[in-house]
Amino acid sequence: MSDSWEATFYKNAIFAHASLGNLFDLPVIMTTSAETGPNGPLPKEFVEMYPDVGVIARPGEVNAWDNPDFRAAVKATNRSQVIIAGITTDVCVTHLALSMRAEGYHVAVNMEASGTFNQRIADAAFGRMEIAGVQIMNLFSIAAELFRDWRSPSPNAEQFITYMDQYIPEGGSMVRAHAAAILDGMLVPGEEGLIKDGAS
Repeated sequence: MSDSWEATFYKNAIFAHASLGNLFDLPVIMTTSAETGPNGPLPKEFVEMYPDVGVIARPGEVNAWDNPDFRAAVKATNRSQVIIAGITTDVCVTHLALSMRAEGYHVAVNMEASGTFNQRIADAAFGRMEIAGVQIMNLFSIAAELFRDWRSPSPNAEQFITYMDQYIPEGGSMVRAHAAAILDGMLVPGEEGLIKDGAS
């Protein structure tokens, strides 16, 4: 469901979100609600990304925090900061985010990895979460905040750039253009002035 995002963008965004766990070695919790009913299972690719992480199949709770197995899994991570996404912005994500904030967690929501019927509904949901202290972030901001330093040994710069090239096309294009300029060793008129003037 994502009339608030174009379908190709949305598919890329949810796969990029799922990949954050492997890139940054984060604890991952996956859950479904009524997966044999109207909501269906998680994409098989998610399960294949994390073969050692089971899916918590909720028997019907709309809000994942209402499920004791999900709550136990979150508490078992011993983390106070969480990054969440879900199929619907105004229900799956908002209900969980508000419940976790009420429990004292620092909650960041990947705004690109959920969708709803239209942008007006999405904006209202984001506003409701922001009032409660939830951090509404985009994928690039989340990834950069986790990465923190180009000298990081894990993930290293190569791994981070590869991730960007796969999931954040604008970042990948920027890196490719920079690499091409270095390899070609040529500046077109006007570029040298930008560098010498310190423009960014």
